[in-house]
Amino acid sequence: NSTGFSWLPDASGLLVQAVPAGRRAAPDVTRPPSGPTVAETGGRAAPVRTYQDLLSDASDEALFEHYFTSQLTLVPLNGRARTIGQPGVFLNASVSPDGRYILQTRVKKPYSYVVPASLFPADVVITDLNGREAHRVADLPLRDNVPTPFDAVAPGPRSAQWRADADATLVWVEAQDGGDPRNAAEVRDRVFMLPAPFNDRPRTLVDLKERYSGVQWGRDDVAIVNSRWFNTRHETRTLVDPSNPGAGRVLVDRNYQDRYNDPGSVVVEPNARGRSTIRFTADGSKVFVEGDGATRQGEYPFLDTLDLKTGASERVWRAAQGEYETVVGILDDAGRKLITYRESRTDPANLRLRDLDGGVTQLTQFPDPAPQLANVKRELITYTRDDGVQLSGTLYLPAGYDKDRDGPLPLVMWAYPAEFTDAAVAGQVVDTENRFVRPTGISHLFLLTQGYAVLDNPSMPIVGKDGAEPNDTYIEQLSASAKAAVDAVVALGVADRDRIAVGGHSYGAFMTANLLAHTDLFKTGIARSGAYNRTLTPFGFQAEQRSYWEATETYTEMSPFTYANKVNEPILLIHGGADDNSGTFPVQSERFYAALKGNGATVRYVVLPLEAHGYRARESVGHTQWEMVTWLNRYLKPTTAAAQ
Repeated sequence: NSTGFSWLPDASGLLVQAVPAGRRAAPDVTRPPSGPTVAETGGRAAPVRTYQDLLSDASDEALFEHYFTSQLTLVPLNGRARTIGQPGVFLNASVSPDGRYILQTRVKKPYSYVVPASLFPADVVITDLNGREAHRVADLPLRDNVPTPFDAVAPGPRSAQWRADADATLVWVEAQDGGDPRNAAEVRDRVFMLPAPFNDRPRTLVDLKERYSGVQWGRDDVAIVNSRWFNTRHETRTLVDPSNPGAGRVLVDRNYQDRYNDPGSVVVEPNARGRSTIRFTADGSKVFVEGDGATRQGEYPFLDTLDLKTGASERVWRAAQGEYETVVGILDDAGRKLITYRESRTDPANLRLRDLDGGVTQLTQFPDPAPQLANVKRELITYTRDDGVQLSGTLYLPAGYDKDRDGPLPLVMWAYPAEFTDAAVAGQVVDTENRFVRPTGISHLFLLTQGYAVLDNPSMPIVGKDGAEPNDTYIEQLSASAKAAVDAVVALGVADRDRIAVGGHSYGAFMTANLLAHTDLFKTGIARSGAYNRTLTPFGFQAEQRSYWEATETYTEMSPFTYANKVNEPILLIHGGADDNSGTFPVQSERFYAALKGNGATVRYVVLPLEAHGYRARESVGHTQWEMVTWLNRYLKPTTAAAQ
C-alpha cells in the first residue's frame, strides 16, 4: 500500500512491505543499452492520457523491479517477524477485518511504457496469513485501452476491498457497459459481495446507473453507495441493506458542483477493528452528517442528523456568524460534545472542545504565523459577465492602503478556470470573510508586501450550455470573464487599467498564456508549470474528454502555442525541472519559450532544478518569489525597476 505498512485489526502488530532479505545492489544502468528499445502495436486502439514518469526502457524496468519488489512480512509487537508468501511488486495489501486473510494486488510482466504501474497486468488474490491462496479475485490484463471519456473504466473486477463492518467479505465492482460510457446501458456498474471462505456465488449488493465512486459501510442493514456521472456532473447516494440486497433507496440526487445545496457527507469513524464505518446516533435510527454550509455570505460548517427511514435532516450545530469552525470528532453518542477546528478573519485555526450543552474549552493556542499581513484588507467583489453569468473574486489590498490618498495600484490577477454544465452553479458566490488567510510557500499573496493589489481566484467559468462541450467556446468565455474582472477592479478605483498583470499555476498558466495571446487586457503575465501545446496531450486534458482527432479545431484553438506570434506582452515562464504532473512535461515550457523567442516576444524562462509540479525546496520557493517580484516591478513599476 502507499505507506508500506498497516496495523493488524487487533493492533497486535503490523503487516509490512519489507525489503526482501538478501537483496543485491541496484542494477548497473550506466552502460549503453545492448540493443534498441522497440514498441509495436497490432492495430488495437489503445488511447491513453499523457502520463509522467513512465518506464522508458529495459534499464527503467530493471530499476523498477529492484526498488519496488517487497516481501510481505507480519511483524507482531511481541514476537518474531515472519514472511508471508513470495516477494513481488505489490500495488496494495490489506488484512481482512477479522485478521485472517490478506487481499493483495501483485503486478506481473509484461510491463508497459505507456501507462503507470496501476494499469500493468496484475493478479488480485486473497491469501491466508501463511501465503496460501484462498481465492483468486481477478487476473487483470494490461489496461492500456480504456476509452478517453472520464466515465470510462477498464472492464473486469475493480475497486476490490474488504467490507469494513464484516469479518471477511470481499466487495468489488464490475462495469456492465464494457467500461465505455458511450455504450447504451441501463446499468453502468454492479457492486458484488462475497464472504469468506469465498466458495459461494457472489451476491449483487446494488446496480448503479452511474459509475461507482465509493461506499460508507455502517452495519449489517446499512451501507451508503455513492455513484457519479462526469458528463452531467451528477451524483447519487443510495442507501442499501447488505443483508437484503436490492435496488436500495436514493438519499441524495444532485449536481455535485452545486455548493449552495450540498447536503454534506456522512460522518465516519474507526470501528473496533480500525476500519472507517458510519457514525450512528445512540438509537441507531439516524446518522451524523457534516458539511461546509456554503452560502452567499460564507461557509458555515454544520453537523446534522439524517433519519434513515424518513430522509429528514435535523440541525445539531452550525458555526457561528463570522466564524469558520469544522467538526474534527464527535465525543459522545448524542453528538453534544465535539472537537472542532475554529478560525475567523482575525484568529488562526485552533482546536476546541465544544460542549453544546455547556461551554467551550480552548485546546491549542497556535499564533498568527504572519502577523505582518494582519492588516491586509480583504473583500469579496461580485460582477457580471457580458452573457449574464455571475462572477466573483477576492480582492486583497496592502496594509495601510487608502484609495483616496494613494490612488490606483498595480494589480495582479491570479486565477484558475473551471468547467461547468450549469451557468447558475458556475455563478455561485461564497464569501471568505470568516476565513483566516495567510500565504505560504510560493503563494502570490506575498506580493501584497510589495505594494501590489491582488484579485485572487476571479471566476473563470467555462460553461457548456444545452449539451455543448464547454471547451468549444473556451477562448470566448475566458476572455469575457477576464474583461469583466478588469472592468470591475478599475471601476472600484483600486487598479490602473494599464498596470494589471495576470498569472496562474498549471491550468492557470495555460489560461495566462491564452489571455496574453487573445486579449490586450494585461500588461504582463506569469505562467508557472503550464501546458501550452494541446497536441502533446492528444487523448484529453483537464476536463476535456475528446481526443485531438475528435476535436482538432478545439485543441488547436485552445493551444497558446498556436498563437505564440500574437503574444505581444512580456511573459515569465517558470517550470519545475522534474514536473511529475500529467500533461505538464517541462518540454511544454521549453517549446513554448522557443516559439515565443522565435516570434520576437519578450519572455524569461526559469527552470527550477529537481522540482516537481509544486515547488518545495526553500531555495526554489525563495527564487520563485524573487522572480515574480522582480518581473512585476520591471513591467508594472517601471520607475521602481529603473531605480534599482
